[in-house]
Amino acid sequence: MNPATTKTWDEFMEGVWRQNPVFVMVLGMCPTLAVTVSAVNALSMGLATLFVLVCSCGLVSMMRKIVPKEVRIAIYIVIIATFVTVVDYAIQAISLALYDALGAFIQLIVVNCIILGRAEAHAAKNPPLPAMVNATGMGIGFVIGLFALGAVREILGAGSLFGVSLFGPDFQPWVIMVLPPGGFFVLGGWLLLFSWIERRKQRRLTEATQNA
Repeated sequence: MNPATTKTWDEFMEGVWRQNPVFVMVLGMCPTLAVTVSAVNALSMGLATLFVLVCSCGLVSMMRKIVPKEVRIAIYIVIIATFVTVVDYAIQAISLALYDALGAFIQLIVVNCIILGRAEAHAAKNPPLPAMVNATGMGIGFVIGLFALGAVREILGAGSLFGVSLFGPDFQPWVIMVLPPGGFFVLGGWLLLFSWIERRKQRRLTEATQNA
């Protein structure tokens, strides 16, 4: 693998795994906990955020040399808000039920710290392609995080996945999983799992170094 391809892959994987916005950086917790009562809601919010993230970072990168530093944040927010408006109308056109389920959290994508953070920390300092690759990885990482929570909460809280019953009529749903406390419980479980994986990885590296 040549250096350019390796760098591109590293840019992509940064957000998917090493700096996952949900499980590592713990960002965007408002939509993460609020809309993940079902897999459909979680996946829809994740994909909407991914679209806004990639498009806004690409445009910010293309404008990085002409935007005055004094007003850059305001311009970034206007750019992000433009793509959020596109997503807002698109979801209304596709499904009013989904739009009602996601509620105000669609508009709140504008102030999602993941998007503004990527625009300021990465897109404003890099060419369009690396910026969009990095944004895509971060967005996919966010989709994975939301779907992981939404799937678990729907399976345990309703006995279904994407509305398809998994356990039959005798299953007793864990009602708490579709309530606000359920989001915290599931998120805590996933964070514990990721922490255990990371500590296990570090322990193996330490053992390998000592045995070398």
